[in-house]
Amino acid sequence: MFKVKNYCSFKEEAILDLRAASYKQHVSHLLDTPDGTKLVKTAAIYGANASGKSNFISAMYFFEKYIFQQFISKRDLDERDFHTNTLGDAFDPFRLNENYNKVSEFDIIFTSGGDKIQYGFECTADEVLNEWYYINDKKVFERIKVSVTYGSKYVNNLKVFKKVPKERLYLSVLEYFLEEEEKKILLNKFIRFFREEYNVFLEIFFESTIKNVAGFIYLNQRLVDDKSFRNRVEEYLKQADVGIKGLDLHVKTVVGTNGQEKEQRVIRTIHDVYDNHGNIAGQRLFELQQESTGTLRFLAYIQEVIRMTEKGGVFVVDEISARLHPLLTKLIIDIFQDSKNTKAQLIFTTHDISLLKKEQFRRDEVIFIDKNLRGESSLYSLSDLKVRDDATFHKEYLQGKYGAIPIFNYNSLLEGV
Repeated sequence: MFKVKNYCSFKEEAILDLRAASYKQHVSHLLDTPDGTKLVKTAAIYGANASGKSNFISAMYFFEKYIFQQFISKRDLDERDFHTNTLGDAFDPFRLNENYNKVSEFDIIFTSGGDKIQYGFECTADEVLNEWYYINDKKVFERIKVSVTYGSKYVNNLKVFKKVPKERLYLSVLEYFLEEEEKKILLNKFIRFFREEYNVFLEIFFESTIKNVAGFIYLNQRLVDDKSFRNRVEEYLKQADVGIKGLDLHVKTVVGTNGQEKEQRVIRTIHDVYDNHGNIAGQRLFELQQESTGTLRFLAYIQEVIRMTEKGGVFVVDEISARLHPLLTKLIIDIFQDSKNTKAQLIFTTHDISLLKKEQFRRDEVIFIDKNLRGESSLYSLSDLKVRDDATFHKEYLQGKYGAIPIFNYNSLLEGV
């Protein structure tokens, strides 16, 4: 579960709840949690342009970055100011109301290492007003302004850390001051989830028709270091039918910033070369910048898809179908929904209604974000709308039965031409 309130276009609270409803359809789309709760593996978010879809993904990204920008390790304490405000310009509350509210709220519930963890905070651009942390529904601490209270299980270990600057999270105080053994108990699973299992995937290309954008491609270090991982990526590229027959690991000499030469390992793609009769005559190597932007995007995605389904986690992507053929988008979704996936979830926004079918999604996997005339975004699912299990999702969506579509008068537009 992820909740946001008063951030960008979300004036009121919006909750993305991935707990499964009691539907009988697509039982392979469900994950089990240690407490017996069923979670959906995928959440497809639809909505009109400027409805707030990207704002919701931005909130999920901001939440993580705000937390970890405040963390300070002991070894670099002297190099950083413990009281520095780290919100910067990224803090962006709802601005279309004359009674301007400066307080934003974020909250998340997730499972990590067998524990159910809840953490959240309310803040302005200048201070943290409230903060809470629970493990398995037991209070670790709650903070109001600069006053902190503790759960009975944790009070003896935490009560010595009473001082907290108003502009900092109390969680960051604990991350710095706790001894390693205490940190292992209280924070390690939290930290591991965000650093290893929570990935909000950012845009990797500038909007351009120019192909030389390979410098912005995300390449996992495993693609270079791990041959078996590279082989799995190769297999998916072959399935994607983009003409790539394999990946080549090449060592080249480059000149570093200090003027010294050094060896650098790079990835190139392998393509078949044909003779005049259409027969394979050999193979040729291509630099990544010679590939299409769609191919590069798929390459970036599939590395993370493999990692997530191996180790578990949540993969969050804005506009997953941009520059991808619908069948490639479907391939990625199918990987997450497959019964072989027992660890990973996919949350994504899209405009691709070819995927919006009961054959692809359960009703609790389809989310809509809509914006009213006051510029306020809201979030709801097909489950909330009580849609029948035999409904034709994409047809009824285009008919406006679910909302979250652009409204315009086509005839009036033509009159101005």
